[in-house]
Order: sequence, then C-alpha cells, then structure tokens
Amino acid sequence: MIVQAQKHHEIGLFAGVSNYYGDLQDKWFPSYGYKPNAGIIYKYFLHPRIGIRLGANYTKLTAADSLSDIPVKKARNLRFETGLFEVHAGLEINLLAVDIDRAKVSPYIFAGIGVFYYNPYTDGVNGEKVYLRPLSTEGQGIPTYPDRKEYSLVNASFPIGGGLKFFVGKTLMITTEIGFRYTTTDYLDDVSRSYVNADTLFAYRSQQSVDLAFRGDEVPGWDGNYKNYKDQRGDSKANDWYWYGGISVAVYFSAFGNVADYWQTKCPSLFGRRK
Repeated sequence: MIVQAQKHHEIGLFAGVSNYYGDLQDKWFPSYGYKPNAGIIYKYFLHPRIGIRLGANYTKLTAADSLSDIPVKKARNLRFETGLFEVHAGLEINLLAVDIDRAKVSPYIFAGIGVFYYNPYTDGVNGEKVYLRPLSTEGQGIPTYPDRKEYSLVNASFPIGGGLKFFVGKTLMITTEIGFRYTTTDYLDDVSRSYVNADTLFAYRSQQSVDLAFRGDEVPGWDGNYKNYKDQRGDSKANDWYWYGGISVAVYFSAFGNVADYWQTKCPSLFGRRK
C-alpha cells in the first residue's frame, strides 16, 4: 500500500484574485485593482514531496494613474485594462511528505514557466473601448523610431510562489496559494519608454494615437505643456509582473488506471457501507 501511495495525481479548480505590478502600479498589494481569477490545475506527484504541475488560468489586470498617490503619475493620467490567459508548468515541492498514510498538512513551494496572451486597452476620449497596441503610443513599428519594435501579445512568464495544503479525508486536496509571475515584456500596460513626437505619431497613425499617448491634458490644472520625444513616459529598466492568490480544490487519485476501484475503496458510500 505504501508503494502504491508513492505516486498520485491531483485534478482540480482554482479561484482567487489577481493584480499587476508595473509602470502604472508600484505597489505589490495596493488597495485597488484586484480582479477575479479562475483556472484548472493538474499535478502528478512522483513522490509525496515532489510533483509536476500543469495549469491554465484566466484573469484581468488593470491600473490607473488617477488612483496613484504619486503626483507625477497623477499628472501622466494613463490607464489600461487587459484580459490575460495563461498556461503554465512547473515543479512543486512539499516541505512535508503529503499522502494518504503520511502528513495531512504541509507548506509547499513551486517554480516554473508559463506562456500568456494579453491585449491592453483603455477608454477613449468618448468612453469607447480602444485597444492600445495598434496606436503605437511609444512609436512602436513607426519607421522614425527603428529601435522600437511592435510588442508581442504572447509572452513568457516565470511563476514562483508557495502555499499551504490540506489533505481532507482520502480524496480532497485543498490548498491556499500565492504565485508571482515575472514576465518577458514591459508592455502589459502599454507603457515602457518615452513619449514620441505628436506630429510623427499623427502622420503615421491617427489623432486617436496622439490623444491616448499623452493624457495629461485631461487633468484639471494641466500646465499646457505637451510631452515630446524623449520625455519619460515609463521605466524601461524593469519588466512587468502579475500575481495570483487564491484557493484550489482538487481530487486525489493514486493512479489513472484505478479511478473506479479507488473511489469505491477510499470514499464512503452515500447509502451506507458497500457490501
């Protein structure tokens, strides 16, 4: 029995909240911006301490300079939102050996790699939804700025985190978890480098690009100075992050091939003891 318990599978659902850390949000745990997050999770434990995890999650990320307590960011007045779909894989390590005949509670840590899709948008001057990448707000893809390539909407992430798991009865694995994702892009929020010349942006894109690249003129008390090429818009020295926190509920199986037998022997009958 102990030999059979060395390897097991967990399949379940994850639900929680997410947030973002980047050019429009410099606090890891701000008082705003939390969005629901949901996903599925699968884990295969080669040993009660060591497992491989696979998962998929969907969430939204958002931030706005108007909510910042930093005056220069309030004056910048940018804002964004994006849906984000992620698939990830990694290694999970239980600090205690969790299994039917072993520990029932354990802290754990994990690390891995993921791929995600996003597409940042904002509200236009008339309140309409506007996707930001086609606007080239920092000159991406415009011949005048050959060093500014159009950013990809599919990027890699590197999840790291941990949590606490509880083995309930002989079939449920309940975990509380937080996981941080370092990304390979600085454009989750469409903000990274400096402003570009408004006339150039208008010539190659549109008036809407000019309006949404610089929104300081929408702030009461604006000083009348438009930002121009090389005026700082974001911080290109650091890429963006996002993170998830929540609870997962998974079903424990000792092996895929014996699910029916496992259910009969490990789960109590709804109508009394099986004969």
